[in-house]
Amino acid sequence: MTTKTITLAITGASGVQYGLRLLECLVQANHQVYVLISSAAQVVIATETELKLSHRPDEVQRQLSELYNTGTDQIKVFGKENWMAPIASGSNTAQAMVVCPCSSATLSAIAHGTSGDLIERAADVMLKEQRKLILVHREMPLSPVHLENMSKLAHLGVTIMPACPGFYHKPQSVQDLVDFVVARVLDHLHIPHNLIPRWGQLPD
Repeated sequence: MTTKTITLAITGASGVQYGLRLLECLVQANHQVYVLISSAAQVVIATETELKLSHRPDEVQRQLSELYNTGTDQIKVFGKENWMAPIASGSNTAQAMVVCPCSSATLSAIAHGTSGDLIERAADVMLKEQRKLILVHREMPLSPVHLENMSKLAHLGVTIMPACPGFYHKPQSVQDLVDFVVARVLDHLHIPHNLIPRWGQLPD
């Protein structure tokens, strides 16, 4: 399997477990991952998990590399204003980008091309370079503003993938629900996995 370079942005919506599990699956599949974590996401990670991440990108890179037992520099973490990061330019961007979970604020910023930080700039680069961009939105209910932003981005080729797990595989745990969403993201990245049984292949 060809190694890919994927940008993974984790923003301040509830559901950071989706992003962390996706990171784990990507590195287990030996892909390079550029990681961006918003300030709000730092708060949510501390609230929803046992992780206590540093606010220094180099230290977060060390923490995540140790957590997932990765090779040297397989995970690279960039600060929100690191404009010299490769993903800030179309000449050296990743092959795909996933914002997981994607807050409504980040969704809006990407839809309007504000590029106020590296997450927004990296997404803007994916749009202009016509590369794969997946937004795993996690909020409900949706206002007309949210829906308009989603429609705008969908018409630009962005994959809008709300974190809506299915139940046909008879989930037995929260992890099963997380894996359902992560599996669908991996499908759209064309990365093989065995996280869940597929429709039509369910055990009797």
